[in-house]
Amino acid sequence: MSVAEPRRIVLFRHAKADWPQVTDHERPLADRGRKDAAEAGRRLTDSGIPFDLALCSTATRTRETWKLAVQEFPHRPKTVYEERIYEASPGELIAVLNETPDDVQNAVLIGHNPGVQGLADILAGAAEGDARRRMSERGFPAAAFAVLSFSGPWKALEPGVATLVDYWAPSD
Repeated sequence: MSVAEPRRIVLFRHAKADWPQVTDHERPLADRGRKDAAEAGRRLTDSGIPFDLALCSTATRTRETWKLAVQEFPHRPKTVYEERIYEASPGELIAVLNETPDDVQNAVLIGHNPGVQGLADILAGAAEGDARRRMSERGFPAAAFAVLSFSGPWKALEPGVATLVDYWAPSD
C-alpha cells in the first residue's frame, strides 16, 4: 500500500448515555443510545469503508457504542481501547492518530465531545457536497460521525489536511 493512497478516518461520537449514579467514565448507554449505535453501525457499513483499526475510548458508553456498531460490520477491525481518548482535546486526539501504523488505511475513532467535533472541524480543510453545512447545522449529537479523507502518512495528519467527505447524525 502506498501512503499516497487516500486514507479515511471516521470520527464517531458515542451514542446517548444514561445518567445513573456512577462516575462519568462508567456511564452506560441509554435505550436510545443502543438503538442509535446500531443504526450508526449500519450507516458505516453502507459507506463501504473497510476499516483496519478502531481506536476507542475506555469509557463505558464508547465501548458499548462500538460493540453495538461493529456488530453491523461484515469484517471486524482490530480494536484498541485507548485511555487517552477519554476527555481528549483535538490536539491530543491528533497525537493518538499520529501513532497509527502506516499499514492502516482506514480507521475509526470512537470518542467524546467536544474533542471529536473539534477535531472534525480543524482537520477538514475542505469538504465535499453539503457535508460541512450539514455538520454545522446539526452539530455533533450523540452517535454522529464524520468521514474524512487525507493523503500521506498518519504522522502527517494535522489541521486542515483532510477533506470532510460525509457526515451522519441520527434523527431527533
